[in-house]
Amino acid sequence: MLKYSIIIAVYNRTGEVKELLESAEKLDFERKEFEFLFVDDGSKDGFQDFIEGYKSSSNLQTRAIYQENKGPGEARNNGMQNAKGQYFIFVDSDCMFPPHWLRTIDNDLKTYKYEAFGGPDTCHESFSPLLKAITYSMTSKLGTGGTRGQKKSVGKFYPRSFNMGIHRKVFEKIGGMNRLRHGQDMDFSQRIYDAGYKVGLIYDAFVYHKRRTSLSNSTAKSLIGE
Repeated sequence: MLKYSIIIAVYNRTGEVKELLESAEKLDFERKEFEFLFVDDGSKDGFQDFIEGYKSSSNLQTRAIYQENKGPGEARNNGMQNAKGQYFIFVDSDCMFPPHWLRTIDNDLKTYKYEAFGGPDTCHESFSPLLKAITYSMTSKLGTGGTRGQKKSVGKFYPRSFNMGIHRKVFEKIGGMNRLRHGQDMDFSQRIYDAGYKVGLIYDAFVYHKRRTSLSNSTAKSLIGE
């Protein structure tokens, strides 16, 4: 059995997946220990042709499964049902990885024996001022930063689907995510807490989250100080 299945729900995001895989090629972790499992939720932008023709430069294990459009929760459930790993890790398609990401997760799991876990999201130095401003507003400890993985916060940490992992046994015990288009990860995290599993924040296992948030001109200008 593989140790990790990194499950990524995809819907018309081939461009994002290309950037995600470019960063994944630099992950500092043994290739035989993990896979990337993409769940295509009915894309019409050529994703299937791209992923089936993808040639990894570092021997990444990649595969994809396909379904009719049912939403991200159902896509992630489909991924868990087909995953080969002992742990399932969910990442959004608009994320990229620092090289140490999976190594950091692995080290903390060996030390703390988490049954569910997550890491923060942040911005890459290459992101636009607007994306950096959106990241700041969403990860501030006075906003949703506590639930998203900030050390100093006013809220309880809830692993979120942009950077969230569980042991296979959690899925086998409590089942998958609900069918909500939004918020299914928060509901899933609450059910994990309610079931008594050990949940941990792995603070240094962050991802670069590009986000697809669109803003009005006035809101965007206020965020970037114009």
